[in-house]
Amino acid sequence: MNQYYNPVKTIQGAGSLNCLPKLLEDMKLQNRRVLVLGWHEKALDHPVFAKLQQTDLQKVVFTASNPTVEQLFEIYQKTRQFAPDAVVAIGGGSIMDVGKSLCCLYGKEIASEDALRELIQSKEYGRPAARWIGVPTTAGTGSEVTCWATIWDPSKDAKRSIESHENYAYAALVDPQLAEGMPLKLAVSSALDAVAHAVESYWANATNCVSRALALQAVGVIMEHLEDLLSHKAGAHDAMAQGSMLAGLAFSNTKTTACHSISYPLTMHYNIPHGAAVSMLLAPVLEMNAPCVEGLPKLLKALGVTDAKMLKERITGFLVRSGQPATLHEWGVKQEELPHLAGLGMTKGRADNNPVELTPQNITAILNAIY
Repeated sequence: MNQYYNPVKTIQGAGSLNCLPKLLEDMKLQNRRVLVLGWHEKALDHPVFAKLQQTDLQKVVFTASNPTVEQLFEIYQKTRQFAPDAVVAIGGGSIMDVGKSLCCLYGKEIASEDALRELIQSKEYGRPAARWIGVPTTAGTGSEVTCWATIWDPSKDAKRSIESHENYAYAALVDPQLAEGMPLKLAVSSALDAVAHAVESYWANATNCVSRALALQAVGVIMEHLEDLLSHKAGAHDAMAQGSMLAGLAFSNTKTTACHSISYPLTMHYNIPHGAAVSMLLAPVLEMNAPCVEGLPKLLKALGVTDAKMLKERITGFLVRSGQPATLHEWGVKQEELPHLAGLGMTKGRADNNPVELTPQNITAILNAIY
């Protein structure tokens, strides 16, 4: 039985951030306290905030990529007394993850980092004390339309997830103008991350007809315009923003699969940017999954390829032309570490969502294929 649900009010297009004052009014905030969380000062200085004269704003810059439990606890401590009614998260996936996580933490007495870990593991968040609005400045995560957040815990060799179906964003403002200053490396790796979201949603065990339709549209839009992004052509960022949003809507109902599961330890232990790590894995995972993928010809057509070998060539070209490595060897991964990394790549909720069963053995083979 197919079932799809996503309650996020989504506004996409140039200048959509200017809809923020009206959205905050529509939320009817009791205390009119809003935390604005931004990747850098420039994001917090947007003219739209001058229009919020009747709102009590606290602006906080958060610059860490792949936020850790310790960093989340620190910003919770810094902002908990302000007790916002709403959080506006402006940035990439890391900002979204922190912003939506805070909504689940406010109103609770969390005395230490270990207490935060226990809360995350228990999943007993209750009703979020604040609502949030997502404003992506990169086109890759789709986090503005999902209800889960990734929080890293390298000291415990773990990736954690804060998830609550009551914690979807009130709204997402997908404004491509905010992505125009992105470095090319980040723009390309973000776009390829969105492709992975869509592809994995398409073949996930939890897929449905709505998610598959959204996924195909997302893959087609991004892959068709990646050359424009590399050539700095007008309209490329708008296409990436659309594709990322559609991919987010797709995997908001299905979650991801093998590519994401295997990529997490590559990012945690070797600092390989998430988009690069997950995109390198797409081709070998496609080769493994192909016999079990319903509607495979439609997916290949959207990707603009005929098989996994051609997909590897396309992704390698995009990564190299944007100035980043396309193999684990070039990223500094030691080949003797691959079996250990394979063991860490069995992420619950992702590995078991893949149409082909993952084992340490076939994950090791996949990692060797991109070494």
